[in-house]
Amino acid sequence: MKNKKQTNYIAVGIAIGTAIGAAIGIAIDNLGLWISLGTAIGAAMGYAQKNNSTKKDS
Repeated sequence: MKNKKQTNYIAVGIAIGTAIGAAIGIAIDNLGLWISLGTAIGAAMGYAQKNNSTKKDS
């Protein structure tokens, strides 16, 4: 059996996207908009990274 490192790319993307969105939202003074946009963009990037890594493994 091979031990593969399990990474939850979607959760990491959401966390990073939320942090960046919060920073932009505070700077622009529209926190609600940018937190939601950061979360959505982070989830999409995490999902894309997950699909990209599974294609390389097979």
